[in-house]
Amino acid sequence: MTGQLPFPRHAARTQRFTLGAPRDISLAPDGTRVVFLRSPSGTDRSHCLQVLDPGSGKEFTAADPRALLAGAEEELPPEERARRERTREGSGGIVGYAVDAAVELAAFTLSGRLFVSELRAGTTRELPATGPVVDPRPSPDGRHIAYVAGGALRVIAADGAPADGANAPAPQDRPLAEPDAPHVTWGLAEFIAAEEMSRYRGFWWSPESDRLLAARVDDSPVARWWIADPAHPDREPARVAYPAAGTANAEVTLALFGLDGSRTDVIWDTARYPYLARVHWSAAGPPLLLVQTRDQRAQRYLAVDTATGATTLVHEDEDPVWVEPYPGVPAWTPDGRLVRIADEGGVRKLFAGDRPLTGAPLHVRAVLDIGEEDILFSASGPETHDIGVYRAWFRGSGDQGGWQRVGGRPSPTVTSAVRSGGLAVLTQASLEWPGTRTEVVRPGPDGEAEVVAVLGSYAETPGLTPRPRLVRAGEREIPCAVLLPAGYTEGDGPLPVLMDPYGGPHGQRVVAARNAHLTSQWFADQGFAVVVADGRGTPGRSPGWEKAVSRRLGPVALEDQVAALHALAESFPLDLSRVAIRGWSFGGYLAALAALRRPDVFHAAVVGAPVTDLRLYDTHYQERYLGHPEEEPAVYALNSLVTDEGLSGAAEPHRPMLIVHGLADDNVVVAHSLRLSSALLAAGRPHEVLPLSGVTHMASQEQVAENLLLLQADFLKRSLGLA
Repeated sequence: MTGQLPFPRHAARTQRFTLGAPRDISLAPDGTRVVFLRSPSGTDRSHCLQVLDPGSGKEFTAADPRALLAGAEEELPPEERARRERTREGSGGIVGYAVDAAVELAAFTLSGRLFVSELRAGTTRELPATGPVVDPRPSPDGRHIAYVAGGALRVIAADGAPADGANAPAPQDRPLAEPDAPHVTWGLAEFIAAEEMSRYRGFWWSPESDRLLAARVDDSPVARWWIADPAHPDREPARVAYPAAGTANAEVTLALFGLDGSRTDVIWDTARYPYLARVHWSAAGPPLLLVQTRDQRAQRYLAVDTATGATTLVHEDEDPVWVEPYPGVPAWTPDGRLVRIADEGGVRKLFAGDRPLTGAPLHVRAVLDIGEEDILFSASGPETHDIGVYRAWFRGSGDQGGWQRVGGRPSPTVTSAVRSGGLAVLTQASLEWPGTRTEVVRPGPDGEAEVVAVLGSYAETPGLTPRPRLVRAGEREIPCAVLLPAGYTEGDGPLPVLMDPYGGPHGQRVVAARNAHLTSQWFADQGFAVVVADGRGTPGRSPGWEKAVSRRLGPVALEDQVAALHALAESFPLDLSRVAIRGWSFGGYLAALAALRRPDVFHAAVVGAPVTDLRLYDTHYQERYLGHPEEEPAVYALNSLVTDEGLSGAAEPHRPMLIVHGLADDNVVVAHSLRLSSALLAAGRPHEVLPLSGVTHMASQEQVAENLLLLQADFLKRSLGLA
């Protein structure tokens, strides 16, 4: 029945058809258990903890949140709400878990309460932890659970046993590190780390399970902002620490804590390298840190002496534009070589020690697993829309120095993987089928993969089938997807155009995955030729492509949207007299920029949650691309929409603009849209503003997500004069 719903409602109810699909997969090293999360249906937002036996194909539920909460509604502590906003998590139930080294014990939270699951038996119980609990993680040996509560890093026995024998009055739950000043927390990632560095955690167990490395965050230097809910004037505004460009960041340091109560502070040059981007601790070597300078033109890989806390330099990267942290690195190979991803000779490569393991045409994206002889990683191939899983050898007899694609399905695909114990779990999307397929495979020496088991999916099938044409446009060969209405024939004449980009850093839209193009196809079926263009600044192609936006973030992105549009008009039925653009976040910024500075090309814009005054966005992101605003004010003025210089670039005639923003957004605060509206009003430029009460940057509420699509389509048709 749900499959008959109109697409906007169907997409909203299924969270863009992701509910019911396996996610967050762990694989036991003995190959007998695959652990994952999945909701019971394609419209249920509450995820359960599942276990699959690859040998028998049998699957069971280890933890059902509804049963554990006895049907009560989940209540999230503020720290958990913030964590979910940073990870863009819109679901409920068990949305994350952590396991021990053997993948026999899992820990997770519900309503700030701590639960552990015995994954062999499939039993779950609550531990009497001090709450509300955030980010629980078992020790590698499975005997303890570390977690954060009230800004303190705490540890509790995994079996709930008393501290001093059976007659002790309380279970073994005690703090290892407690806040020593206002605005200090232990064991949590600060805003910048979670929002911009993809570091979502703040503590790490030792391989021997006897110590923890924990981050101390002092955000007292950070400016305080207020996020109010104008729809509820009786409610006190939320006070948040927001490090806007050019202002102070939180101070982040590290310390080692022993379960015996010992403490050793970790020392590095935090004045020169204030950003803690990555931490890695494995049995293959001492703890590894990746720290960056504030201007992000240099980063150091440091090894920690666990006896003294001193750090030694292992490697240093420098770049005249910027350096970048990548998923899965740094790490050690079993024989003690540093694994890293770095740019060399115009190519993003995988390194073991000083030796590059890959080269062109691969563009390495992330390290997924490090084995005894090889490294599993993801990379773009010769075509940026084809994202595969590969293995490269750092030692061993055959294929030394080469790489090999893993997986049995023909490319192009978008593939991710986890690997352990001779097995791998591949999750693959393609233009050939809806959603994703998740298979447990046994990789062979030739790159082929024998399918051992399949993880079932309850994700619903969309009622429409995207038909993107993936092409390269213009002299710069900009990757594009072009989507025409279902049933369109050449005799129907040219179509009004909707540019549908993200168009900026860390946001690739042109990929070989059917569901990635669903919304664009729906807009096409409303009577548009939809164009998605990944111009310079977007990931997956080359370091030079990504870094071409330095100091000219907006102008370069806009240039490539215009170039792609005009190049595609030579081979597709595009009516260049009726061109609109829509986008969210960076895409919203780009849409506003297009309507203001190129009204000769664009005739209407939907501007969603845009960054308009670039001085109001955060330090790590904005200073990477534009520098420090006090040192390069002209750069900020050029790229912003609401400065005198920014608006002076606006050209005639005025173009219709719909500005949409969530009032509860703590990432791109609503001040951006309000300042844009005020500037447009002062300049006499007509526009519409749609405020979304109680909505954050995700806009994941079902009714909001559904009606946003409908309202955008109505605005675009009105603005372009369509029936």
